[in-house]
Amino acid sequence: MSKKVVVTGGTGFIGQALVRRLVSDGHQVRVFDNDSRGSASRLKDILSDIDLVTGDIRNADAVARAMAGQDAVWHLAYVNGTEFFYEKPDLVLDVGVKGMVNVIDGCRKHNVAELIYASTSEVYQTPDVVPTPENVAMIVPDPTNPRYSYGAGKIIGEMLALHTATKFMEKVQIFRPHNVYGPDMGWEHVLPQFVLRMQALCQQSKADPLPFPMQGDGRETRAFNYIDDFIDGVMVMAEKGASGEVFHVGTPEEIAICDVAKLVGSYFGRSIEIVAQPLQKGGTPRRCPDISKLRSLGYTPKVMLAEGFPKLADWYVAHNHENPHRSDRS
Repeated sequence: MSKKVVVTGGTGFIGQALVRRLVSDGHQVRVFDNDSRGSASRLKDILSDIDLVTGDIRNADAVARAMAGQDAVWHLAYVNGTEFFYEKPDLVLDVGVKGMVNVIDGCRKHNVAELIYASTSEVYQTPDVVPTPENVAMIVPDPTNPRYSYGAGKIIGEMLALHTATKFMEKVQIFRPHNVYGPDMGWEHVLPQFVLRMQALCQQSKADPLPFPMQGDGRETRAFNYIDDFIDGVMVMAEKGASGEVFHVGTPEEIAICDVAKLVGSYFGRSIEIVAQPLQKGGTPRRCPDISKLRSLGYTPKVMLAEGFPKLADWYVAHNHENPHRSDRS
């Protein structure tokens, strides 16, 4: 059944992919974003199929207007990227908490029936169980560490969704993305950074093996979820999942970061020697989701990292001239 759906943060990496799926499924989609982290250019080929509204998620009036006449909202607007967690924790919290309150108030004002909230694996940070199920404890290990601004804001968002929005809405769901990746995912994430660092090193040196500096010694693990698989997962959740539930969306393919670096080296036809550097305080040594709950609804990830990574790498090599962090850019 076709619905009127608003997607906050719809010009971001995950947001634009979700918008495309919703449009292709026949929904009427309104995108609400201020392009502070996204770009409307990501949707340029479907602009005639969507209602693009420019606004700040912290502006209660703007958010309420965007909710008018809508059946459902997918709330993705947030400040992502690890470097922002450390450098601008006040902004992360401002956008996260005010944004969620404004979305819920807008839904209440305009009788929006459904809310789907994008949380994060950072809400549980360093879990006791890996692969990690949805019922693991949510924690903020050290409130003085600005990194935890991101996870703390999402914890507040989950609590507001479960204990405020559920009081008046027909359907409320929460999904926690786990290391979603793909072409044009942004410049502040480990996979794009590895690709661009390796490209630069290959141009600078013919050493074999090629010294490759990275945070830590590479024993830390992650489970990377290709964007197409991820969107399949959240759509399965939205269609078949119960209200008031939390779902981990990702892949069970856990891989050490040193092996990711070797994969990047192989893409460029080079062997590497990892040069370990200090880790930023607050990272987690292992992260891999237990997706049994989503599997029970029919979700199965199809694209493993060996297949999905070259698609990402191809994009970043081709678009390196757009990198805002390049030293030769004015």
